Amino acid sequence: MSTRERDQPVEALLTYDERGLVPCVVQDWITGEVLMLAYMNELSLERTRATGELHLHSRSRDELWHKGATSGNTQTVRALRVDCDGDTLLALVEPAGPACHTGERSCFHRGERSYTVELLADPPRIGAKLMEEAEEVARAAREEPDVRVDEEAADVLYHLLVLLRSRDRALADAERVLDERRR
Repeated sequence: MSTRERDQPVEALLTYDERGLVPCVVQDWITGEVLMLAYMNELSLERTRATGELHLHSRSRDELWHKGATSGNTQTVRALRVDCDGDTLLALVEPAGPACHTGERSCFHRGERSYTVELLADPPRIGAKLMEEAEEVARAAREEPDVRVDEEAADVLYHLLVLLRSRDRALADAERVLDERRR
Protein backbone atom coordinates (compact mmCIF):
# COMPACT_ATOMS: atom_id res chain seq x y z
CA MET A 1 0.00 0.00 0.00
CA SER A 2 1.43 3.34 -1.00
CA THR A 3 1.62 6.34 1.29
CA ARG A 4 -1.07 7.93 -0.85
CA GLU A 5 -3.41 4.97 -0.26
CA ARG A 6 -2.58 4.96 3.46
CA ASP A 7 -3.70 8.58 3.74
CA GLN A 8 -7.10 7.91 2.16
CA PRO A 9 -10.16 7.55 4.38
CA VAL A 10 -11.28 4.01 5.15
CA GLU A 11 -14.42 4.50 3.06
CA ALA A 12 -12.38 5.16 -0.08
CA LEU A 13 -10.37 1.96 0.32
CA LEU A 14 -13.23 -0.51 0.91
CA THR A 15 -14.79 -2.80 -1.66
CA TYR A 16 -18.17 -4.14 -0.59
CA ASP A 17 -19.50 -7.50 -1.77
CA GLU A 18 -22.57 -7.93 -4.00
CA ARG A 19 -24.83 -7.49 -0.94
CA GLY A 20 -23.11 -4.24 0.03
CA LEU A 21 -21.29 -5.84 2.97
CA VAL A 22 -17.71 -6.15 4.13
CA PRO A 23 -16.47 -8.50 6.90
CA CYS A 24 -15.34 -6.67 10.02
CA VAL A 25 -12.90 -8.32 12.42
CA VAL A 26 -13.34 -6.78 15.86
CA GLN A 27 -10.21 -6.81 18.02
CA ASP A 28 -9.53 -5.57 21.55
CA TRP A 29 -7.37 -2.44 21.26
CA ILE A 30 -5.36 -3.25 24.40
CA THR A 31 -5.00 -7.04 24.46
CA GLY A 32 -5.09 -7.77 20.73
CA GLU A 33 -7.68 -10.49 21.35
CA VAL A 34 -10.08 -11.06 18.46
CA LEU A 35 -13.54 -10.52 19.91
CA MET A 36 -15.85 -11.23 17.01
CA LEU A 37 -16.42 -11.27 13.27
CA ALA A 38 -19.37 -9.30 11.96
CA TYR A 39 -20.32 -7.32 8.86
CA MET A 40 -20.57 -3.66 7.98
CA ASN A 41 -22.25 -1.77 5.20
CA GLU A 42 -21.94 1.89 4.28
CA LEU A 43 -24.58 2.95 6.84
CA SER A 44 -23.00 1.05 9.74
CA LEU A 45 -19.58 2.48 8.88
CA GLU A 46 -21.09 5.97 8.71
CA ARG A 47 -22.79 5.54 12.13
CA THR A 48 -19.58 4.13 13.63
CA ARG A 49 -17.65 7.15 12.41
CA ALA A 50 -20.31 9.58 13.64
CA THR A 51 -20.72 8.10 17.14
CA GLY A 52 -17.35 6.51 17.92
CA GLU A 53 -19.16 3.31 18.91
CA LEU A 54 -19.28 0.16 16.81
CA HIS A 55 -22.29 -0.19 14.54
CA LEU A 56 -22.66 -3.26 12.36
CA HIS A 57 -25.08 -4.76 9.87
CA SER A 58 -27.13 -7.69 11.15
CA ARG A 59 -27.38 -10.19 8.31
CA SER A 60 -30.09 -12.20 10.08
CA ARG A 61 -32.31 -9.15 10.70
CA ASP A 62 -31.08 -7.18 7.67
CA GLU A 63 -30.78 -3.99 9.72
CA LEU A 64 -28.38 -1.61 11.40
CA TRP A 65 -27.08 -3.01 14.68
CA HIS A 66 -25.56 -0.79 17.38
CA LYS A 67 -23.32 -3.26 19.23
CA GLY A 68 -24.29 -3.24 22.90
CA ALA A 69 -27.39 -1.05 22.53
CA THR A 70 -29.52 -3.49 24.52
CA SER A 71 -26.88 -5.23 26.66
CA GLY A 72 -24.80 -2.16 27.51
CA ASN A 73 -21.71 -3.96 26.20
CA THR A 74 -20.81 -1.27 23.72
CA GLN A 75 -17.49 -1.10 21.92
CA THR A 76 -15.71 2.22 21.58
CA VAL A 77 -13.79 2.31 18.33
CA ARG A 78 -10.15 3.40 18.67
CA ALA A 79 -9.10 2.72 15.06
CA LEU A 80 -10.39 1.32 11.78
CA ARG A 81 -8.06 -0.37 9.32
CA VAL A 82 -8.56 -1.86 5.89
CA ASP A 83 -6.74 -4.98 4.71
CA CYS A 84 -4.44 -4.96 1.68
CA ASP A 85 -7.22 -6.06 -0.71
CA GLY A 86 -9.77 -3.56 0.59
CA ASP A 87 -12.31 -6.30 1.26
CA THR A 88 -12.03 -6.67 5.05
CA LEU A 89 -12.20 -4.14 7.84
CA LEU A 90 -10.46 -4.34 11.23
CA ALA A 91 -12.09 -2.46 14.11
CA LEU A 92 -9.82 -1.94 17.12
CA VAL A 93 -12.13 -1.37 20.07
CA GLU A 94 -12.33 -0.83 23.81
CA PRO A 95 -15.12 -3.17 24.91
CA ALA A 96 -17.42 -2.14 27.78
CA GLY A 97 -18.20 -5.78 28.48
CA PRO A 98 -18.40 -9.16 26.79
CA ALA A 99 -18.54 -9.17 23.00
CA CYS A 100 -20.34 -12.49 22.68
CA HIS A 101 -24.09 -12.87 23.13
CA THR A 102 -23.31 -15.89 25.38
CA GLY A 103 -21.66 -13.58 27.92
CA GLU A 104 -18.14 -14.70 26.98
CA ARG A 105 -15.53 -12.01 26.45
CA SER A 106 -14.94 -13.17 22.87
CA CYS A 107 -17.08 -15.06 20.37
CA PHE A 108 -13.96 -17.21 19.90
CA HIS A 109 -14.06 -18.68 23.41
CA ARG A 110 -14.03 -22.29 22.28
CA GLY A 111 -10.66 -24.02 22.11
CA GLU A 112 -7.31 -23.09 23.55
CA ARG A 113 -6.85 -19.79 25.32
CA SER A 114 -3.92 -17.54 24.64
CA TYR A 115 -1.30 -17.32 27.40
CA THR A 116 -1.09 -13.57 26.84
CA VAL A 117 -4.86 -13.17 27.26
CA GLU A 118 -4.74 -15.28 30.43
CA LEU A 119 -1.99 -13.04 31.84
CA LEU A 120 -3.83 -9.85 30.95
CA ALA A 121 -6.89 -11.18 32.78
CA ASP A 122 -4.81 -11.64 35.95
CA PRO A 123 -2.59 -8.54 36.52
CA PRO A 124 -0.94 -9.79 39.77
CA ARG A 125 0.20 -12.88 37.87
CA ILE A 126 2.00 -10.71 35.31
CA GLY A 127 4.16 -9.13 38.03
CA ALA A 128 4.88 -12.51 39.61
CA LYS A 129 5.92 -13.98 36.25
CA LEU A 130 8.14 -10.98 35.51
CA MET A 131 9.92 -11.44 38.86
CA GLU A 132 10.31 -15.17 38.21
CA GLU A 133 11.77 -14.56 34.75
CA ALA A 134 14.14 -11.84 36.02
CA GLU A 135 15.49 -14.32 38.56
CA GLU A 136 15.95 -16.91 35.82
CA VAL A 137 17.90 -14.54 33.55
CA ALA A 138 20.13 -13.54 36.47
CA ARG A 139 20.82 -17.22 37.22
CA ALA A 140 21.50 -17.90 33.53
CA ALA A 141 23.95 -15.00 33.45
CA ARG A 142 25.85 -16.52 36.40
CA GLU A 143 25.75 -20.19 35.48
CA GLU A 144 24.66 -20.95 31.94
CA PRO A 145 25.79 -20.50 28.32
CA ASP A 146 24.98 -17.36 26.33
CA VAL A 147 22.12 -19.05 24.46
CA ARG A 148 20.31 -19.60 27.78
CA VAL A 149 20.86 -15.94 28.71
CA ASP A 150 19.26 -14.98 25.38
CA GLU A 151 16.28 -17.29 25.98
CA GLU A 152 15.67 -16.05 29.51
CA ALA A 153 16.13 -12.42 28.45
CA ALA A 154 13.44 -12.99 25.79
CA ASP A 155 11.09 -14.27 28.53
CA VAL A 156 11.78 -11.17 30.64
CA LEU A 157 11.12 -8.86 27.70
CA TYR A 158 7.90 -10.68 26.79
CA HIS A 159 6.53 -10.46 30.34
CA LEU A 160 7.63 -6.83 30.64
CA LEU A 161 5.78 -5.96 27.43
CA VAL A 162 2.65 -7.72 28.69
CA LEU A 163 2.90 -5.79 31.97
CA LEU A 164 3.31 -2.50 30.15
CA ARG A 165 0.34 -3.27 27.88
CA SER A 166 -1.79 -4.18 30.90
CA ARG A 167 -1.17 -0.66 32.24
CA ASP A 168 -1.77 0.92 28.81
CA ARG A 169 1.92 1.78 28.62
CA ALA A 170 4.50 1.06 25.94
CA LEU A 171 8.21 0.40 25.85
CA ALA A 172 8.56 3.90 24.38
CA ASP A 173 7.31 5.33 27.70
CA ALA A 174 10.19 3.66 29.55
CA GLU A 175 12.62 4.75 26.83
CA ARG A 176 11.49 8.35 27.32
CA VAL A 177 12.36 8.08 31.04
CA LEU A 178 15.83 6.78 30.16
CA ASP A 179 16.34 9.62 27.67
CA GLU A 180 15.35 12.17 30.32
CA ARG A 181 17.80 10.65 32.79
CA ARG A 182 20.69 11.21 30.35
CA ARG A 183 20.13 14.96 30.28
